[in-house]
Amino acid sequence: MAKESMKAREVKRAKIVAKYAEKRAALKEAGDYEGLQKLPKNASPIRMHNRCKITGRPKGYMRQFGVSRVKFREMANFGLIPGVKKASW
Repeated sequence: MAKESMKAREVKRAKIVAKYAEKRAALKEAGDYEGLQKLPKNASPIRMHNRCKITGRPKGYMRQFGVSRVKFREMANFGLIPGVKKASW
């Protein structure tokens, strides 16, 4: 389980990225790299990191489901994810 502060930090980054997205795009289009430098560091979308929605785990993230591989397997075994079942052949 990730620390609550780490989860909160990611949420804060997402808000900042959304806030400055339009301004960043305009500055990039104009080629104003000095203006881009003056924006906050966390305004860059590259600084965001995908985390599991349940545990906050940063590694093993599955984009299609929004959870980590560990939680995905657990949920799939309990039948909590529609259309997903354990493969056997």
